[in-house]
Amino acid sequence: MDDSRRAAPGATSVLSVLRKVAPPPALCGFLLLLAVVFAGSYWVGTLVGPVAPGMHATPSGGAGEDDGAGHGHGGRD
Repeated sequence: MDDSRRAAPGATSVLSVLRKVAPPPALCGFLLLLAVVFAGSYWVGTLVGPVAPGMHATPSGGAGEDDGAGHGHGGRD
């Protein structure tokens, strides 16, 4: 038998503990992919800019007011 290929008894116990504590590689890969997708979508969003730049918040009493195009918001026409 060749003793140079055998690992030290303490090394195998450390590796087995690390394998039990560490999350599965598939989970780590999924989380990394998720982070890359979110970072990419944020980057594209900053390049494109606002989706609806003319959109404004309605005033506190704005429900049911006419928007100038004949469409009443929040009320019946």
